[in-house]
Amino acid sequence: MKDSLIALRDIEKNYKSVLLAITKRSKLTIAEWQLLLQIEAGYRTQEQLSDATKLDTSTLSRQLKNLVTKEMLQKTPTGRDKRQLVYSMSQAGKKAIIEIDTAFADLSTRIFDRWTDEENNLLRILLNRLDKSIARVSKQ
Repeated sequence: MKDSLIALRDIEKNYKSVLLAITKRSKLTIAEWQLLLQIEAGYRTQEQLSDATKLDTSTLSRQLKNLVTKEMLQKTPTGRDKRQLVYSMSQAGKKAIIEIDTAFADLSTRIFDRWTDEENNLLRILLNRLDKSIARVSKQ
């Protein structure tokens, strides 16, 4: 049996590979999909998105520009000098979110279809505990 942290690393690689395949079908990266989810959740300005995602301004600007270029987002100038931008999802962006969310739900079903409710709950408990332990150690 693998050491827990090695197993976690291997799982993360496999999970990322599957997620990448899912998002690629909608011509998005995983990061772009996550950014669209933030916009869908109501974070509309670059400042709000930066706070929510903890991305630096240049990385966020580049990702937003890519999403506008891919016609997944629309930007609207606002404010007195029209320099602040408000982002909203286009129809293509909404369609991509639905496609990815559907594929993601299907993935979850396929992964856990043979797991009992008790096993699923235990996994959630242990993952939450691991997350808290890693957060505690990373603060030291």
